[in-house]
Amino acid sequence: MQTSTLKRHADLMDRMATTLGLDLEEKALRGELPFDEISEAVLRCTGCTGAGDCDHWLEAHQDGAEQTPGYCRNSDLFKTLR
Repeated sequence: MQTSTLKRHADLMDRMATTLGLDLEEKALRGELPFDEISEAVLRCTGCTGAGDCDHWLEAHQDGAEQTPGYCRNSDLFKTLR
């Protein structure tokens, strides 16, 4: 897998978390989220064919959101962390 793909999806994950009011790094430092799970979540995200849709969704929800879009492969993780 290309580094640029991983970076793009890591960015999408971070933006999604921020949009949901979550700080993944803080959760990991508090022991609420294993760092390995963040890596797994990024890999799940890379399997999504809707990265462009995600970009548009994130731009439309810059003021925050209560949940991810329905197609998000990490919606269960984000729901648990909230």
